[in-house]
Amino acid sequence: MTQNKRPIVILIADDDAEDRMLVKEALQESRLTNHIQFVENGEELVDYLHNRGKFADKEQYPTPGLILLDLNMPKKDGREALKEIKSDDHLRVIPVVVLTTSKAEEDILRTYDLGVSSFITKPVTFASLVDVMKTLSKYWFEIVELPKP
Repeated sequence: MTQNKRPIVILIADDDAEDRMLVKEALQESRLTNHIQFVENGEELVDYLHNRGKFADKEQYPTPGLILLDLNMPKKDGREALKEIKSDDHLRVIPVVVLTTSKAEEDILRTYDLGVSSFITKPVTFASLVDVMKTLSKYWFEIVELPKP
């Protein structure tokens, strides 16, 4: 989907290859046609957003319009990455949706305190994940106005 005739890139930060595949399939199943990019940890997420290292090519790795963020990742966890994103004047406007297995009240409170846009606990079934992705895509790409990347 697009907003203002511009494609919106979704950046998914998750260290679990199976979870990345399931989210991608759920987004496809929900008929979302946005370009999807993946990173495997918080360091890669921040490098992607700053177009550093292997993510230096801005055409291949464009600024995302939405980030789906797992919290428990190696090298730099989602909480640390979120704190960096929301403290950067250029990046903080990117909506970040936490998509994690955590149900801990501490994680929910802390991530909202850091500026997360939404907190979603990963569903346990694929059908439920598809439903969540349909709702997420309808909300973020049809209902709300997102800032231009």
